[in-house]
Parts: sequence; structure tokens; C-alpha cells
Amino acid sequence: MKCVTAGEAARFACTARRNNSLSSSGRLLVFGFVFAVCMGIALAFTVLLGAWMILPFAGAEMLVLYLAFHHVGRHAADYERIAMEGDSLAIEVRDGGHVRRFSLNRQWAQVVCAGDGSRLALRSHGRELEIGIHMNGEQRLALGSALKRELKRELRSIG
Repeated sequence: MKCVTAGEAARFACTARRNNSLSSSGRLLVFGFVFAVCMGIALAFTVLLGAWMILPFAGAEMLVLYLAFHHVGRHAADYERIAMEGDSLAIEVRDGGHVRRFSLNRQWAQVVCAGDGSRLALRSHGRELEIGIHMNGEQRLALGSALKRELKRELRSIG
């Protein structure tokens, strides 16, 4: 989570991204290594012991692993960006290549945060948008308090 206050583009901006421990090339290397080891063992059992049923199960296992790595790679660049400037509170969410943008009037926006940090949302005009899905509870609490503080600061500067 990276928050900036009083920047040039917006008075308050915060971007939350997934924690990715492997780059795309790292994921490819790990998958290639696991694939080579698994298929090597399966081929050895097939050729040396005649246990041919191991090969289709190893192939199915590699297919499931490929699908899991594909899903992780597809969502590696997901983020949430919250920016506050003037009367506007803009939220941009990227999920699996789809970008959704929401705009709220910051004078009507309310921050809804569970006491344990399990849930964080912005509410305005009967709509509620959950944010902070890439954060843990402690980070949600910190973002919630920062948003509340910035919303109050904006109201004081206008009023």
C-alpha cells in the first residue's frame, strides 16, 4: 500500500497492489522445473517399471498446476487506486485485466471499517463499495483512518 498526501495530481492518493513474490519469468522457471521433475519421474516409472497409469495422472497434475500459475499470472497486476481531489473521490479497481472506475462525492462519502479490520468500504447515496481486498486487517485499519482523516480535512478546508 502506497499513500501520498498533497501530491500534484490529487490531494490524496493511495494504491494497493497484490504481493507478488515471483515475476512472470520466475513463475515460468518454477513451472518448468516442476514440470521437468514430475514428468521425468513419471516417464521413469512408465519405462522402467511399466507403471503406465502414472503418466496420465502426472499430466493431469501438471495441467492443474498450469491453470493455477495462469490464474496467478493473470491477477498479478491487480490493484486498487483511491484518489481524492476537490469534491471527487475516485476509485479505480483492476481485476484480471478488467478496469472498473467509480466516482463518489467526497462530501457524502462515509468510510465503513470493521473494528478488527476484516472489512473496509466506502458508502455514498445507498451504494457501498468494498475496498482493500489486497490488504490485511492492519493495513485496512490504517487506510480507513487515513481516509477518514482526509475526508474531514477536506470538509474543514471547504467549510
